[in-house]
Amino acid sequence: MLTRKFILKKTGQGMLHILFWCVVLLFFTYFFGVGSSNFNNTLIYSLFLMPITIALTYVSIYKLIPDYLITKRYYHFVLYSIYTLIISAYLVMVSIFFSLIYISNFEYSNMNPITRNILFVMTGIYLVTFIVSGFKLMKLNIIASNKTKTLKAKILEAQLKLKEQELKYLKMQIHPHFLFNTLNTMYGYALKKAEETPEMILKLSNLLDYLLYQVDKPLVSLQQEINHIEDYVSLEQMRFNDTLKVNIKKSLNVDDLEIAPMLFIPFVENSFKHGVIIDGILNITITIEAQSNFVVFSIKNSSTESSSSNEGLGLDNIKKRLELLYPDQYNLQIANRESEFTAVLRINTKSNIAND
Repeated sequence: MLTRKFILKKTGQGMLHILFWCVVLLFFTYFFGVGSSNFNNTLIYSLFLMPITIALTYVSIYKLIPDYLITKRYYHFVLYSIYTLIISAYLVMVSIFFSLIYISNFEYSNMNPITRNILFVMTGIYLVTFIVSGFKLMKLNIIASNKTKTLKAKILEAQLKLKEQELKYLKMQIHPHFLFNTLNTMYGYALKKAEETPEMILKLSNLLDYLLYQVDKPLVSLQQEINHIEDYVSLEQMRFNDTLKVNIKKSLNVDDLEIAPMLFIPFVENSFKHGVIIDGILNITITIEAQSNFVVFSIKNSSTESSSSNEGLGLDNIKKRLELLYPDQYNLQIANRESEFTAVLRINTKSNIAND
């Protein structure tokens, strides 16, 4: 169905084409009238050249360029371009004969000086065709560039959504093992009506608040992350009783440092899950150092060379998250020695991280 907007658009385009060809006609009349005082004869000759010029131009911009050149069908483009040049040259020859017969009454000396030379005539026609074809190519390139940008934007949007879903999936896998163990411990304390039960419930409540709400933020303060770790350690100490010794060292020289949430807790989980009790004690040392442009987190736990401390699901997840959040802006070193497992993570906090 034809709409008013469509009709107005096509009418405007038609008027622009007519105006352009009127300008070309004036150009031909001036160009071919050099050395001649007979304006009418030059105008008639220019009018005769107009159908050749219009046909050649439209064939170029609506057929040769979009169907063959842009689609990289170069063989067909060259072949059909040669055919077009041959036909146009033939028509130019006809125009010269027309000038000789109709305008100059078979008197060669009466012809306009420029119209006597086929090269000048073809130069005028092809000049118009080349200029219009150049603008057509530029327009097509702009359209193609815009389509490419739009496609890239859609691909980027899809990648961001995929990354967001992957990050959410990775987060969901961090705490189930810990929550299951903690609930079992709380159940045991509740049966004994132990005084530590309310404190455990409070700390677990804080952890769940952090897990369910704070973790959706792209960044949290480093202090929040540390509080989360301390609550986690406190609950594990209640579960392990006298078989656990945890030492947390902090050196924070900046107050407003922010990081992605839950970056460090998988290392802590890994130490409790895969750490080895030696001489009746599981020893864990956590060190956190923060400066204005970086943060270093290190953790050590008693282990054996044959233990699988570096193969936990949590560490696999954190490696994937680091690649997504801090590409080329972090350094992670993991070592499993004879009696100690060590993980050291350094993050450049000055760089912008991806939205989590």
